[in-house]
Amino acid sequence: MAVRTQDARRGRTRGRSTAGAVLAVLLLAPACTPSEDSAAGITAEEVAATLDRRAAAVLAHDTGAYLAALDPRATSFRAAQSAELRNLADVPLESWAYEVDGLNAEGDDRVTAEVELRYRIQGYDQAPVSSSRTVELVRRGGDGTWYIAADRAADGAPAQLWEQGDIEAVRGESALVLGVGRTAAELRRIAETADRAVPSVSGSWPEPWARRVVVLVPSSVEDMAGLLDSPADSYRGIAAVTTGEVGGSGRTPADRVIINPQAYGMLGDFGRRVVLTHETTHVATRAYTSAATPVWLSEGFADRTAYRHESRTAAEIAPELAEAVRAGDLPAQLPTDEEFGFGGDAGGLARAYEGSWLACELIARDWGEEELIAFYKAVGSREERDGAVEQAMQTVLGTTPQDFTARWRDYLRDRLA
Repeated sequence: MAVRTQDARRGRTRGRSTAGAVLAVLLLAPACTPSEDSAAGITAEEVAATLDRRAAAVLAHDTGAYLAALDPRATSFRAAQSAELRNLADVPLESWAYEVDGLNAEGDDRVTAEVELRYRIQGYDQAPVSSSRTVELVRRGGDGTWYIAADRAADGAPAQLWEQGDIEAVRGESALVLGVGRTAAELRRIAETADRAVPSVSGSWPEPWARRVVVLVPSSVEDMAGLLDSPADSYRGIAAVTTGEVGGSGRTPADRVIINPQAYGMLGDFGRRVVLTHETTHVATRAYTSAATPVWLSEGFADRTAYRHESRTAAEIAPELAEAVRAGDLPAQLPTDEEFGFGGDAGGLARAYEGSWLACELIARDWGEEELIAFYKAVGSREERDGAVEQAMQTVLGTTPQDFTARWRDYLRDRLA
């Protein structure tokens, strides 16, 4: 049985920095639901109580209380944890809470807990970010007190930005940029570009969304890959990605736009505008993006939003696909999900994005902007891929995938040949 710790939330602000760090005000919460889960003489509720104290210390930025929960013998761990707490100082946290998912005893005085950390950034997150953690606890002293001896990302879970260094926070009108190892001037420029992206996205996607975006800027592509728990080589040519879950409970989890500082830094103003507008579109449409949504639709819609106010020709926006069409190599079908893999052929990846953009352009031209949005929502309202696109094409667009594909191929010839 999973045991939730208390959800500590921030209250009034304090003027430590422009990031708007705030002082914790803990709300009284009901006691944890009793559980029979236990290991090595410690119950899930006792682990949760220890983590509650840790959460309160994070929000209050109380170094003494934070260290008091740590194993007094784990010198290196205590130093690393103290550094992580300092790294979080400028992040305006609203809440920080743990849920204990399971315990595994390793003798009488050591236990490993599988834990979900959930936190929100004040003013930006409508739902929490979730991070799977593995926490080790040890029992010390005659009174049998349990202390935290280790805290790390669970197997297969990504690292967090505060584990990579001191976070500097820059606020824009609609964006919060959190960076490690980047200059304040660089972060301000990113915030300004993201600020311009938000109203542009709202103009393309009129459905309700937070109209705010959080952008993470790690020090390197290797650190970016750590935040995504993926090989760095997969992202060397990728300027930015957006994290977020699709499908599920219907409550949209918080998204993060993560920038590759090397690739993003090589772009001009046009490229940076396109990248951040594209990624912000993913944030806006997340509530209507599900496991049923094909990648061509989500990426094509994001690209259409990013390019819709840019004065470039189709051949300039889609050079790889234009070259293929002119050579007589017209794609036979809409791009498959597999064609969007970052580790594959760069030219093929570019053609997949370009073809998806033109598919959404075609819908907007022949059916209208409102129908494009209705089509996107209709596909995303389904829980499974099978039949989702077919049904939405029939009910919203009055066509079939076969007919649409034929029209799309003709459209590619018209725009790119």
